[in-house]
Amino acid sequence: MPNSHLQPGTLWPAVMRQTAHALRIGALCPIETVQSTIEDGGVRFLVRQVSSLARKDKARRGGSAGGNPFLPYDPKLFVAEISDTHVALLNKFNVIDHHLLVITRLFEAQESLLTVADFGALLACMGEFASVGFYNGGQAAGASQSHKHLQIVPLPLAEDGPPMPISPLLASARIAGSTGTVAGLAFPHAFAPLDLSVAPMDQMARMAWERYRSLLAAVGVDAVDLDGELRQSAPYNLLVMSEGLLLVPRSRECVEGISVNALGYAGSLFARDAAQMRTIGSIGPMNILGRAAEYGPFKRGP
Repeated sequence: MPNSHLQPGTLWPAVMRQTAHALRIGALCPIETVQSTIEDGGVRFLVRQVSSLARKDKARRGGSAGGNPFLPYDPKLFVAEISDTHVALLNKFNVIDHHLLVITRLFEAQESLLTVADFGALLACMGEFASVGFYNGGQAAGASQSHKHLQIVPLPLAEDGPPMPISPLLASARIAGSTGTVAGLAFPHAFAPLDLSVAPMDQMARMAWERYRSLLAAVGVDAVDLDGELRQSAPYNLLVMSEGLLLVPRSRECVEGISVNALGYAGSLFARDAAQMRTIGSIGPMNILGRAAEYGPFKRGP
């Protein structure tokens, strides 16, 4: 794993300091939301109704037309040097406070497989504060940029309740070998328990990477060699948690116009307006997640 540049105890103060500075100069553009909850399948889903996604959509279109926003990245959003291969930036259009992007210094495609170095950078950051890491593997999985970037948001996701809405279900995981499934998660997935506190950072990164590759195999996502670079054969979402890794294969970005990314599978969904809130309530969050994970109406049970 590349050498770490991150000194213990420095990341969170850097996040707070750069957030205050970026807000003051207008470099950070938080997206205001109204938060509510919807109970479904034993999970108290957190749903944020977003009031100002239009400017993010405009920026997304501009980013697609104007090139890569990470090369070069905006220095006003820079938080820390993580390693020889990665840096940490603030997410310019953040819905959740202190949302970090862990990006590769050199261009790598978002559809390329994660590496030990990716996990090393992610885990180095996650070790600095209570958080969940995640990855949107491809546009159909909710990725809005083509440059490889992992993401981190602080926990808990809500002021009350478990750290993540799905946290209570993870204890029911049924493991055979190194991977298994979680009873109650009514969508295609694979789960691998992993204690991220029992080994030095380089060993943890390699263990996490090995479990990640096992999860890909478990859901049928293959490694495809493209000019010497390993790419994914299908889109997916990955959650990296203190309890382990959860990987979900994806087939579409939106269900009834509602965009789903990796945080959806942690139990956190976003709605653009009141109409989408009603849609989530009528279809059910778990059903939306299932339909985003495979084509056609998703049916629970065998």
